[in-house]
Amino acid sequence: MIESEIPLTTADGTMSAFTTHPDEGGPFPVVFFYMDAPGKREELHDMARRIATTGYYVVLPNLYYRWEEAFELDFETGANRDEMFSLMNKLSNAMVVSDTQAMIDHVEQADAADASRVGCVGYCMSGPFSLVVAGAYPERVRCAASVYGVRLAVDADDSPHHGFGRTTGELYVAAAETDEYAPPEMIERVERAIADSGVNGRVEWYPGTHHGFAFPTRGGVFDKPAAERHWARLHSLFDRNLR
Repeated sequence: MIESEIPLTTADGTMSAFTTHPDEGGPFPVVFFYMDAPGKREELHDMARRIATTGYYVVLPNLYYRWEEAFELDFETGANRDEMFSLMNKLSNAMVVSDTQAMIDHVEQADAADASRVGCVGYCMSGPFSLVVAGAYPERVRCAASVYGVRLAVDADDSPHHGFGRTTGELYVAAAETDEYAPPEMIERVERAIADSGVNGRVEWYPGTHHGFAFPTRGGVFDKPAAERHWARLHSLFDRNLR
């Protein structure tokens, strides 16, 4: 495997990104992996590697670059939890859509990447980013996944569900059974929006799970069987649309 930490020039500055892909057999389809609220960290690097090792060029950016060169939540003490929420609340869907153009520009120039085949995935904070990007770049993004994503259908002009009608790729929404950040009524609204828009997409509930169930280091909520099911769904989604 080949991996690098690279600078990407955006409309607002320089955004660092972790990239990883196999060392032979390219060019590879591209997966944009959007970080969750606790920040770009080794746990996410490992998840990106798990996708890349099956034959993908994965790009994982630091979405907080406008305010912090690097940020990681201190899970042990929670001492910087308020800072995390502050950063999360500053970040907008429009900013991520803009940043994604820099990611597209990069993969168009990367010899190991096939920029004509792009999928994306987001967790928690970035679940909506993944779906918004699919609607913003319908000619580019062939599939997008949200895993226990928040704010997927809200009363705002930039709510992800408003873009379903513009989306041409396949959408997958994984929902935890118990999730204060993504309550059942919101997920049901997403399901209705998928049906009404005609987009190729579906919602899947994960019984017995809580928000964060796919993260191996998330003590108390990590659910290995559910996490493995989510990996199976992701790999199928990417393989079906990007191979």
